[in-house]
Amino acid sequence: MSGLRPNGPSADLQATSRGEDGSGARRPESAAVPEDREQQTERVEIELLLEGIFRIYGYDFRHYALGSICRRAKVRMQAEGLPTLSALQALVLRDAGAMRRLLQDFSIPVTEMFRDPAYFLALRERVLPELASLPSFRIWHAGCSTGEEAYSMAIMLREEGLEGRATIYATDMNERLLETARGGRYPIARMKQYTSNYLRAGGRQPFSEYYSVSGDEACFDPTLRKHIVFARHNLATDHSFNEFQLILCRNVLIYFNPALQKRVLRLFRDSLPSGGILGLGVKEAVLNTLEWSELDQSLRLYRAL
Repeated sequence: MSGLRPNGPSADLQATSRGEDGSGARRPESAAVPEDREQQTERVEIELLLEGIFRIYGYDFRHYALGSICRRAKVRMQAEGLPTLSALQALVLRDAGAMRRLLQDFSIPVTEMFRDPAYFLALRERVLPELASLPSFRIWHAGCSTGEEAYSMAIMLREEGLEGRATIYATDMNERLLETARGGRYPIARMKQYTSNYLRAGGRQPFSEYYSVSGDEACFDPTLRKHIVFARHNLATDHSFNEFQLILCRNVLIYFNPALQKRVLRLFRDSLPSGGILGLGVKEAVLNTLEWSELDQSLRLYRAL
């Protein structure tokens, strides 16, 4: 496999396939094969796949939760008609189109307008009044996916009279998702649910005033994008790029292993001043460190100390 280390786990696997133990002695032909050999093989395959992707394309999935990333890789493996993860690796490292398809599988968007209305209601009633005391402020939606929640924030800021004082930075590692976000066009079939979410989140006017209909799409008011910056950013590898008064990163950390979670939380803390607010998803673990105080534990809202 071009570009990957010849030593490490792959060398160990080669030694095992020759029937040798660590001392170089050959095992008897009748030696029992461990019951978890298939799992061990898949673990090596997925680790080598992720290492290859990082070296060739720069996307770093090596510290994502292994079970989740392996399931998604298998979905792509089957879609490509391949027998093993090793075969998927061979294809992806040589075919940029296959890599783009795999990236879509690794970046399954889970978002909607005013997702979890109680969360957005808390932002409207408890967080935005604090930000209103500032002459200007910055909000970071990290892992924004296709942008619905960034537009939701823009709508709330407009309704609270704060639109001109705020800049929203909405970032994701997947450029194709960002293209959708910049377009601000979503299936009209979703608007019934989005309208319900908006009203439950404290919306103050007919939600339909924020979009026009074109065919089977809802096209959101382009002036909402005036204060939104959509940009590519990889939480696994990139650094802080500004100071923010509010950071929202909802149900993204659940896909990372503990080491990467720690790295990302450090990134967020370094991007907030004392008193700045971090919003995680309700599926995330509760933050319990000396660097954060609870603003609302049930909604995973925290203040930087």
